[in-house]
Amino acid sequence: MKSPARVLLAGVAVVATVGALAGCNAGGGDESSGKVELRVATFPPGADAAAYEAFAAQEKQFEEENPDIDIIGVEYEWEGPTFAVQLAGGSLPDVFTVPFTDAKTLLENGQLMDVTAEMDELGYTDSFNPIILDAVTGADGKLYGFPRQAYANALSYNRELFEAAGLDPDSPPETWAEVQEYAKQITDATGKAGYSQMAINNTGGWQLTVGTVARGGRTQIDNEDGSAESTIDNPATKGVLEFLHALKWEDGSFGSKVDLDWGMINQEFAAGNIGMYTTGSDIYTALVRDFGLDPDVYGMTVIPLEGDEPGTLGGGDIAVMSPTIDDETKAAGVKWIDWYYMQKLLNEDAAVLDAQTLNESGQAVGTPVLPVLSRELYEESLIWIQDFINVPLEQMAPFRERIWDQTPVGEAKKKTQEVYALLDTVVQTVLTDENADIDALLKQAQTDAQALLDS
Repeated sequence: MKSPARVLLAGVAVVATVGALAGCNAGGGDESSGKVELRVATFPPGADAAAYEAFAAQEKQFEEENPDIDIIGVEYEWEGPTFAVQLAGGSLPDVFTVPFTDAKTLLENGQLMDVTAEMDELGYTDSFNPIILDAVTGADGKLYGFPRQAYANALSYNRELFEAAGLDPDSPPETWAEVQEYAKQITDATGKAGYSQMAINNTGGWQLTVGTVARGGRTQIDNEDGSAESTIDNPATKGVLEFLHALKWEDGSFGSKVDLDWGMINQEFAAGNIGMYTTGSDIYTALVRDFGLDPDVYGMTVIPLEGDEPGTLGGGDIAVMSPTIDDETKAAGVKWIDWYYMQKLLNEDAAVLDAQTLNESGQAVGTPVLPVLSRELYEESLIWIQDFINVPLEQMAPFRERIWDQTPVGEAKKKTQEVYALLDTVVQTVLTDENADIDALLKQAQTDAQALLDS
């Protein structure tokens, strides 16, 4: 296997609602058919019909190869504030995904299935970037999940709104000052929000951290002994909040909606109501599949960097199973994860079959991500599937051509989601109170975050 390249290790606070697409047992054999029923995560509620057509085709392909397994799709979308309740209540699918940031907490709580032997038997344990593999490695050295995807945060923008404001959509902003300038031009010309940002359900803290890292700051220092120091109160974080304050209260280019999370901001962007926002580079797939985005209006570039030691906060997720499922269901789950998630990263035939199936159903193929294996293998896989790539790569060129020059930064490892939730309040205060005392907010947030880290 080729040597691993640098990849991003982080996570992302997005969303967790779960609803079965078909009635089924909590896992195990179906006595009437002699098959193992396996409940697997599919898409968020609201995904288009074509997505399910593609999934149905893939389900059929898998079941033809594994006639003893009956796949049952379950609607699924991870959401930080409610995920723990879903997991504790046993309402999650047998196979689901979680962001890297949630994995360590789940490991500490004993809520993930040990898959060390299975991954070793499949023969690709050593193929993963060691930093990525750390996200699923417990204190006992065992592996508790399959890293399946990584990505960088990026700046998404609406090319149509750029043109309406007299801006060149092929020359997106390269500095935060330009982002602010472009945002005001868009609002002045169209009445739409020139720039918007997530603010609730842990996503406000997530994107505040993205902006901090891009400006050379860090919100937490993780120590080797497992302790952590909160460093929220720093000039870079203050710079992000001052930027948001200026957009909202000075320029009027932020827009009226200040209570957006991952799903809501995607919906607003797809509807043409937002000029620019930051989120993961893999967002194009969800925008088209789940929110009805017109591909012609989409543009993506790298996040502007400034200050000393700036970086790009990354994201990613892992495919996992609950330790409460039985051995038969676990074995079926491993087969599904290997077939549905992993082989298309490793094997040309599997990659081509996956890309062809998605393409024929009108699903996005070729959305920019970052490799969980090696950059070399990732770029080779793009050659394998080049005949089926259907995303507007030229509209993503500013990102694709520059992302490898940016320094990847992983998210903090301790109390990540809890700290994000705390920072949501800071972002909301700045966006709802013109006289918000940013210095006082940061000082209090750092104190509160340290208390969380010390608890």
